[in-house]
Amino acid sequence: MTRLFIAEKPSVAKAIAGELGATGKGDGYIECGADKVTWCFGHMLEQAGPDEYTPEDVPRNANGRKVWRIDELPIIPTTWLLQPKPDAKKQLTIIGKLIKSASEIVNAGDPDREGQLLVDEVLAHFRNTKPVRRFWVSSQDSVTVKRGLAALKDNSAYAGWADAARGRGRADWLIGMNLSRAFTLRAQRGGSRSLLTVGRVQTPTLALVVARDREIEAFKPMPYHKIRAEITHAGGTFITAWKAKEDQAGLDSEGRLIDTAVADALVAAVTGQAGSVAEYKQEAKKQNQPLAFALSDITALASSKFGYSAEDVLNTCQALYETHKLTSYPRTDCAYLPESQHADAPQVLEAIKHVNPELGGIVDGADSRIKSKTWNDSQITAHHGIVPTMHKGSVGRLSDMERKIYNLIVRAYLAQFYPLHEYLSTTVGVDVAGERFAATGKVVTRNGWRDVFQDTDDDTDKDQDEGGNQTLPPMAQGDGVACLQATRKDAKTKAPARFTEGTLIRAMENIHKYVTEPEYKKMLRDGDGIGTSATRASIISELKRREFLETKGKQIISSTLGRSMIDVLPEVVKSPVLTALYERMLKGIEQGAASLEAFITKQEEFIRSQVAKANDGAVTIAGGKEAAPVSSLHKCMSCGSGLSRRPSRKKGQFWWGCSNYPTCKQTYPDLKGRPDYSKGRNGSTSDNKEKSV
Repeated sequence: MTRLFIAEKPSVAKAIAGELGATGKGDGYIECGADKVTWCFGHMLEQAGPDEYTPEDVPRNANGRKVWRIDELPIIPTTWLLQPKPDAKKQLTIIGKLIKSASEIVNAGDPDREGQLLVDEVLAHFRNTKPVRRFWVSSQDSVTVKRGLAALKDNSAYAGWADAARGRGRADWLIGMNLSRAFTLRAQRGGSRSLLTVGRVQTPTLALVVARDREIEAFKPMPYHKIRAEITHAGGTFITAWKAKEDQAGLDSEGRLIDTAVADALVAAVTGQAGSVAEYKQEAKKQNQPLAFALSDITALASSKFGYSAEDVLNTCQALYETHKLTSYPRTDCAYLPESQHADAPQVLEAIKHVNPELGGIVDGADSRIKSKTWNDSQITAHHGIVPTMHKGSVGRLSDMERKIYNLIVRAYLAQFYPLHEYLSTTVGVDVAGERFAATGKVVTRNGWRDVFQDTDDDTDKDQDEGGNQTLPPMAQGDGVACLQATRKDAKTKAPARFTEGTLIRAMENIHKYVTEPEYKKMLRDGDGIGTSATRASIISELKRREFLETKGKQIISSTLGRSMIDVLPEVVKSPVLTALYERMLKGIEQGAASLEAFITKQEEFIRSQVAKANDGAVTIAGGKEAAPVSSLHKCMSCGSGLSRRPSRKKGQFWWGCSNYPTCKQTYPDLKGRPDYSKGRNGSTSDNKEKSV
């Protein structure tokens, strides 16, 4: 039997060939005895453009593409066409020849929807009828690859994964191609030349940022007062925070003290007064080890800690997985680990120590017998959390960014093999002059997994002025106390924080928090979110490239163009509920509970209704490029329409074009602010004579 392994990318092919035993190398493939291993470069085929589905008599522009016209919308293919990508044709031909000579095919795409589809598409392109198996692993280290080769499954078991990816691609095509054209044309009728790209995921994402920015800008800080009291007890002094009574005067609707006179009276009433301990409770608590990283988790942390962009984090995690083989598959939405991999801990810890000798002490302190709650098969989705592998690579080959992110992944894994963090939590309430003050305290009894992390614990950073986790003296209910000094602290309500790339990805993942309707919030609480862990970073990058979003330091904000675009789009197009529901439908297709055909039919109905609305009327877009004004003085000598003076690619130069384009393609050079009719062109030599207009 001759097997042909088709990997998603060359690095995966090399890892597979390394375990099969490479015996030779051909053009675009590796020989492994009777087997061969070849590779794709991601998707080798792409959706045909709209020009392939519109009538041939549609005029074309100067770039040879068909002109956008309302008459052709919506564009809904009856048969979906895939075309080889220009830079993939040579390798695609090689794969086709190898398929013919093989007796069995192994789909070795990445372990996700797109990885399944991109190889299945190639097999369909060549009308393959030979049996197909599936190689499915989440890491490229030697041990994991060997296990994957020994556990090949029938490829048909993953048909739902391919259909889900196919459905996503077609839905994105229908929405992107049709609504982008429809709303761009609508804006053109209002005098704008800006390209308004609409996307099934990118538009709701942009809407999130616009809404947050406007909430911040409309926010008016409200002053209020806090009252803090320094309390003395026989065992020591501590800081407490005042708690308002239910019928307390001077409070606003949110329970904040806003009356300054009342605040000052309270301070005067309790300062120097005796009181007693009304409540004292101390209990032992334990804190579990942190979970491993999902992609959104490490993106949020790296964005906050280092200021890295979402795309930087994804690319770095991909390099650690693909190039360095030091970590597992990164495009995961799951932070849990399969229980079967717990037995690998000694080998993984050994590899970590080899790669990171400076962590030798922490590794030696790890106990591989500890099984944290992170190891949980019931929580595993398509992929598990990002963890280090058994590969003994070299940290010296890592860039600074790779080293920092790798360190985060390693420490999160090491924490799983340290004991629980244990502490005594203390709550105290004191009464002074009829007013209640409260404080909480924390005494660590066993640091446990926190020994793995060098950073200061968040809950020990709280300002003791807030009555936070300070060290409280031993007390008993009824003990006498006294208020040494009460203080009025003036504060103002704060606007919500602007998004960073990390928090925006988190918002996309937890979109239910931004939905007000109870039924939708409940439906989305399980975290389907907008987009996928594999696409969120690229969505943000695309919004920045289109100049709908801008960055200022770590903050990401909406541009004038981005806001204007959101303003002209109907609510249903920018609704996160609709987008998340689509993702849920794709999940059903993946699991075989829903059909691709039904999903696309719903998409088509949606597109028809939205295009009809967009084609009605015109809108004005702020922050975009304005269309060149049409002259009432200078007319086209071919059709009589007004001419527009437009800037040339050469700085400081202009040219004149017919406003009736593309029906009329007449152009003229600029001559001191007037069209030079003696040199007019319409695609061939002009025979127009200069005339006075």
